[in-house]
Amino acid sequence: MAEWDASLDHVIPSSLLPPFWAKFLVGFASLVCFARSYDGDFVFDDSEAIVNNKVAGVVGRADLLGALFFLLSFLGYCKAFRETNKEGTHSTFWVLLSILLGAVAMLCKEQGITVLGLNAIFDILVIGKLNVLEIVRKLLRKDRSLESPGMLRTGGLLFRMTLLALGGAGVLYVRWKIMGTGPPAFTEVDNPASFADSVLVRAINYNYYYSLNAWLLLCPWWLCFDWSMGCIPLIKSVGDWRVIALAALWFCLIGLICQALCSEDSHKRRILTLGLGFLIIPFLPASNLFFRVGFVVAERVLYLPSAGYCMLLTFGFAALSKHTKKKKLIAALILGILFLNTLRCVVRSGEWRSEDHLFRSALSVCPLNAKVHYNVGKNLADKGNQTAAIRYYREAVRLNPKYVHAMNNLGNILKERNELQEAEELLSLAVQIQPDFAAAWMNLGIVQNSLKRFQAAEQSYRTAIKHRRKYPDCYYNLGRLYADLNRHVDALNAWRNATVLKPEHSLAWNNMIILLDNTGNLAQAEAVGREALELIPNDHSLMFSLANVLGKSQKYKESEALFLKAIKAHPNTASYHGNLAVLYHRWGHLDLAKKHYEISLRLDPTASGTKENYGLLRRKLGQMQKKNV
Repeated sequence: MAEWDASLDHVIPSSLLPPFWAKFLVGFASLVCFARSYDGDFVFDDSEAIVNNKVAGVVGRADLLGALFFLLSFLGYCKAFRETNKEGTHSTFWVLLSILLGAVAMLCKEQGITVLGLNAIFDILVIGKLNVLEIVRKLLRKDRSLESPGMLRTGGLLFRMTLLALGGAGVLYVRWKIMGTGPPAFTEVDNPASFADSVLVRAINYNYYYSLNAWLLLCPWWLCFDWSMGCIPLIKSVGDWRVIALAALWFCLIGLICQALCSEDSHKRRILTLGLGFLIIPFLPASNLFFRVGFVVAERVLYLPSAGYCMLLTFGFAALSKHTKKKKLIAALILGILFLNTLRCVVRSGEWRSEDHLFRSALSVCPLNAKVHYNVGKNLADKGNQTAAIRYYREAVRLNPKYVHAMNNLGNILKERNELQEAEELLSLAVQIQPDFAAAWMNLGIVQNSLKRFQAAEQSYRTAIKHRRKYPDCYYNLGRLYADLNRHVDALNAWRNATVLKPEHSLAWNNMIILLDNTGNLAQAEAVGREALELIPNDHSLMFSLANVLGKSQKYKESEALFLKAIKAHPNTASYHGNLAVLYHRWGHLDLAKKHYEISLRLDPTASGTKENYGLLRRKLGQMQKKNV
């Protein structure tokens, strides 16, 4: 057993450092690389996965967990051979455990299942010591003694391959049973090469994508949060200079594969096989070879292949060190590479601290990517810088004339700036390109409502609801349209639908209370207000609206309490003080009425109604003083 362990350690050597110091160095390096982003904001797709998600997850956890169980599965497979006393035998328990861990890796991330393929290659070429060069030579000599050496003479290999094949097939079957067999639907902007008509164009571009991934491993200086939407223009002819990258990639790969399979040095064969296995096999699901993927380049899929890259790089430097006397130069080169990559990691970690840094960092990497400009524009719009946001949205639409989300957001800003004609044109074009784009239909309805084109607005709202039945905001806007048309019953029904779909929809509740109040239905308005406050007890605007209703119903004490709670939540809202002053005025608490009128006017000196009421109060107080005198 000692001999067999030594042989396996020769292929997968243990750390030269004591376990504690090895773990400490890895942990410290990780801390240095990523410390800048530990207290960063939630950015990009974190918004949907964490901020707006109630059952919450962490973006990127899938890749980390998938890699963890991938490596555990591989190490478990190695353990199957360490647990035996004789070369050529294995521990079935560890093989089965390895398959189980591979299944868990796949549940975390689909590419996790490729560990079973890696285990098979590792078993045949590394454990089994299959010498492809020797087999080829025997075939050329027509030698009939093609018995494979080592473990291939036993039935153990066939048994293990059967277990791996059955395990992989079983895991895939369960996955398809749960999630269905249909592939996800992707668009041309997600992966332009996969929609090319020519097989040659598709093949050239796929291989160019492989070369870009290889370059990102070698030199991770150009990094981008998204590589779609024109970031990488298609290669449409072999005359494109970028074809050189394909040739360079395959020249290196073929050279490494030949050395891995045909080298006279068995140790070299096994190390290169393991490194290439880790480099290539986990990448296969992202290669477009088996099915279309929804991206051009995705840096996350290089997480596992980077392990193979590190093995190959380490082996290359070790081989170089053996053949040169300038060992200090080699050491300096290795340290330089480690320093540069650590520095790049620190810089990139800082870029992920906020959306502004992240999105702007992509502008220099992918200036032709419409999504980059869209996200910069959206970030600026969220900060209130509409002028700059419009510029980036327009550029996104110029780069991708079918980018409906950019059209929708640009139309919204133009609507807010009262540039209604252009807003309508953009939103109409968006729904023409994507007829089921519910948000664009709703926003088009809002613009048409503002243009007094009520019939068209109603039709747009109805179309939005047809494409998204649970759309509370659209029901709310439809209710506003009906209120403008004095269709009060329809308005109340629309707002009620909004609150059923979204019980915390404060605006819909408020509008129901105000409409019922304005139409003299005080009892119904009070009932709706109380229902709303039970669902949203801390909403100061609902407190204010219900307080107005209670005041008109002469329930002064309860109305006062709600006004004071609303003022405590928002002390600088002039209307809150003004309406409380009206309540006190009606109630006969004139000094308190005077106090809150004056506070309201200090906050909003232009409020004509408050000025008028304050004037009436002062005249009344003056008359009372004269009478007392």
